[in-house]
Amino acid sequence: MVDRDLVTRKMALILADLRAVVPVAEKPLEEYLASANDEILAERYLERMIGRMIDINYHLITEAGHAPPRDYYESFTQLAKLRVLPPAFASQIAACAGLRNRLVHEYDEIDPRRVHEGLQAAVRDIPEYLRRVQEHLESAP
Repeated sequence: MVDRDLVTRKMALILADLRAVVPVAEKPLEEYLASANDEILAERYLERMIGRMIDINYHLITEAGHAPPRDYYESFTQLAKLRVLPPAFASQIAACAGLRNRLVHEYDEIDPRRVHEGLQAAVRDIPEYLRRVQEHLESAP
């Protein structure tokens, strides 16, 4: 059974982080690149928001009786199979899983331009993600 309180709490945390990082996202690329603090803020907020979305994904998937996804990317695409997210949007937002992995594990040197792009995608996509998850919660028995 879906723990609505857990999901709602994580959604509220995501929304609070999103609101906090919007001023950084609104800066032009050159201004963003000139500020080491903005880069660090963006990285940390993205890591937290994406991590919480992944937590929500795994919870919704496993509580629907499905096996946990193989990876974080698949956690988003499986939400399309559960009709939480439209398939095209699920594939689009799933790309954030790779950014999260690079930020957390520092696989390669982190390109601040890619982080800025990820931040732009987050500001565009996370509200839609939250809306769809909320609709799913409201429609579930």
